[in-house]
Amino acid sequence: MTTEPNGRSRAGLKIWFLEMRAPFFTATIIPTSFGAVFAWYEGVPFNILLFLTTLLGVLFLHAGTNVVNDYFDYISGTDRVNRNRSPFNGGSPFIVEGILTPQQVYRAAIAFFAIGGILGILLAFSVSILIIPLGVLGIGLGYFYTAPKINLAAKGLGEIAVGLGFGPLVVGGAYLVQSGELVLLPFIAGLPIGLLIGLVLFINQFPDVEADGAVGKTHWVVRMGLAKASILYAAIMASTFIVIILLWIAGVYPLLSLLGLIPAAIAVKAVRTTLLQHGRPSELLPAQAMTVQIHLLVGLLIITGLIASEIL
Repeated sequence: MTTEPNGRSRAGLKIWFLEMRAPFFTATIIPTSFGAVFAWYEGVPFNILLFLTTLLGVLFLHAGTNVVNDYFDYISGTDRVNRNRSPFNGGSPFIVEGILTPQQVYRAAIAFFAIGGILGILLAFSVSILIIPLGVLGIGLGYFYTAPKINLAAKGLGEIAVGLGFGPLVVGGAYLVQSGELVLLPFIAGLPIGLLIGLVLFINQFPDVEADGAVGKTHWVVRMGLAKASILYAAIMASTFIVIILLWIAGVYPLLSLLGLIPAAIAVKAVRTTLLQHGRPSELLPAQAMTVQIHLLVGLLIITGLIASEIL
């Protein structure tokens, strides 16, 4: 990274890698893989080229979402007053520290959305025009999560937007690309993935509650308070594993997809930590990390169960 004469920093690839929060791209990789594998489990031939194009497109949309939310959080002031930033919450620090300018970040977000949109249009003309409305919905949920006026997070709809966008919507979209059919079943199958990614967002809002409340970003943790929010966290976590069992009972998942229940042991630890340490940001970090881990492991294990069931 070098410094320009006007004092602004010219960011290198590493800075942009961190600004995009690329380590959290598992939130995209898991549902995209899940949707494609679920289509294969349902008897649709797996098309690797379509899968990779879908994954790349959704990754760009995810990057755009992360980056544009950093921009809007800076504009609203929440990132400037946040004193509890961690690898899991508080956004990227690069605008606040002057490493990136707000204009650079906003332009990058629009570029990422545009590239993801172009890839979506290519898939639409290759497979089904129905990919376009799903893509538009996904971009809208990402952009307007913290965009002024609509600001889904401030209206208490942010958690739903993230859970829907990175769960059933991506799973159903990936299934659509593979099969050419828009059907309800993959959206239902993606519910546990959506609940868990929504839970990742939910717990990462705990340390930000003071800063977010100060600027009117009234998500549900702000509205409920930390004590009640920790109870809701526990309820959603338990519900996720119950939904996995119900989907098996309903015949949506095969028996081997119950491998997805194995991370319940980690979930118990995460819930206990959240209930006890919800007001102590530094002590809550293990629960934040475990929630990300649970999302990843549950997704991978259900996918493994689908693959194994089809092979066997």
